[in-house]
Amino acid sequence: MPDVFATVTTDPLDRAAIEAFVLTPRDGAMVTFEGVIRDHDHGESVELLDYEAHPEAEAFLRAVCEEIAEEFGVRVAAAHRVGRLGVGDVALVASVASAHRADAFAACSELVDRIKERTPIWKRQHLATGTTEWVNL
Repeated sequence: MPDVFATVTTDPLDRAAIEAFVLTPRDGAMVTFEGVIRDHDHGESVELLDYEAHPEAEAFLRAVCEEIAEEFGVRVAAAHRVGRLGVGDVALVASVASAHRADAFAACSELVDRIKERTPIWKRQHLATGTTEWVNL
């Protein structure tokens, strides 16, 4: 089983710690993605988001990280924040490190795609109009 870091937390995410986990002396490339809360979605103004996770979401996240680590031969770390987040807050940090940049970019891109597809975390958007909507249900 590959050595990965995966967590779902209500705490602010620590990008430096996540990057420190993946980077080793043999690596020549590290790619990190941060998912940041933006102020709009599909033409509507967004004020804040509430993220909710399935009780086993962290296990799903870990499984995705392990898959990517094994398939790409890279070290992998990912953290997803839940709870109430405002515009500018970081909801996801995903990082990989490898000997070469092409591998790091490819692995990080695939990591983020799989996290969004398979980790049971949902968001409720609070729009400026006063309405709310669930996304990723």
